Amino acid sequence: MKTLVSNAAIATVSGPEYASGHVLIDNDRIAAVGEGRYSGEFDQEVDASGCLVTPGLVNTHHHLYQWATRGMAADHTLFEWLVALYPVWGRLDADITHAAGTAGMARLALTGCTTVADHHYVFPHDGGDQVEALVAARQRIGVRLHLVRGSMDRGESDGGLPPDNLVETTEDALLGTEAAIDRFHDSSPGSHLRIAVGPCSPFSVTERLMSGAAELARRKGVRLHTHLAETLDEERQCLAEVGCTPAEYADKLGWLAGDVWLAHTVHLSADAIRRFGATGTGSAHCPTSNGRLGTGIAPVRDLLDAGAPVGLGVDGAASSESGGLGEELHQSLLQARQRGGPKALTTREALWLGTMGGARCLGHEADVGSLEVGKLADLAVWDLSGLNYAGITDPVAALVLGATPPLARLFVGGEAVVENGTLRQEDESAIARDLAGASARLREDR
Repeated sequence: MKTLVSNAAIATVSGPEYASGHVLIDNDRIAAVGEGRYSGEFDQEVDASGCLVTPGLVNTHHHLYQWATRGMAADHTLFEWLVALYPVWGRLDADITHAAGTAGMARLALTGCTTVADHHYVFPHDGGDQVEALVAARQRIGVRLHLVRGSMDRGESDGGLPPDNLVETTEDALLGTEAAIDRFHDSSPGSHLRIAVGPCSPFSVTERLMSGAAELARRKGVRLHTHLAETLDEERQCLAEVGCTPAEYADKLGWLAGDVWLAHTVHLSADAIRRFGATGTGSAHCPTSNGRLGTGIAPVRDLLDAGAPVGLGVDGAASSESGGLGEELHQSLLQARQRGGPKALTTREALWLGTMGGARCLGHEADVGSLEVGKLADLAVWDLSGLNYAGITDPVAALVLGATPPLARLFVGGEAVVENGTLRQEDESAIARDLAGASARLREDR
């Protein structure tokens, strides 16, 4: 099936922009992109007049299960927020995680996201198959999923933050991660499901798990992910316990490398930023979550100038209750300019963060992140015809500086996942009812 998207403004991200152009989708790949009318053959046409076509957005960091606890601990610091919510998350079961994951991925799709990296590190002892619950949720929505099989092996009795019933032994964490890789990881270029290795954070796992996770990921040929340098509390704890900053600790354990991307990286020294660039270590920038929790503003401009890959992340819906990725384009620009002035990040750099930057973090830049012939047909068709965008002649500025536009279409591998602002495969009202029920059940059990 050849689908032609025509009469649209097009931002390829990797190359030229077209004021009125076309994209031809041939099965799951982009077959043509350019200015004006396409002169070849096609099977169906989507008239995208008044729209902007961009690559599908790439979410580099999320905790989908947290959709079931949105709005809780609304005025807490990160550590306070975790202490308040860990006991609630300890009551997760597979049904709740499935409902939350479905809702979270639905929201992401409706805000232009085609690839989702989800860091799932909560495995209650009686919580059922948490990984399968998220895999099944992905199948319902139709996006690509980079599922980071997380882990914690340092509970309260060992000086960690999570309750002991939420942590695994080091051996069980590594075995569970390896089992997820063996069962689900698909490394093919058109894959809809990949697995990464993701101990939760330096303050909730042991050094043995951090080192073992890196060895496992490299033995299996998958990527590595964790939280790092999110708060000053984390830095103080790391200095007290191991005598170095979180970035220095990660470097010591082999965690600054081209197969690693790290969430937040707010508090980095100049030396650490240089090391990120020199090693090709990626950063998942989560501006809304960082603002919600008051953790600080990540040094995005400095990381980009150092050559480090930087992508955008929604982060857990309980610290970013909106859960939409499109708005992170806007927030990333605002935070960069708050930190570094009005030239610290351009509108097109913000779009790059949400597309190619994220693809680089996930090691998927050969196939997603830009509109190029031969790449996967993951593209967002943003409707800029309404009141919110009237008179804005630069469509990229309308997307990044304005309210997140509705989607005329969202394609994942050439398949329409969203059409006219509505999910194609699932009923949004039913998803909302399931999520409300799951959330109520967690609260009733308190």
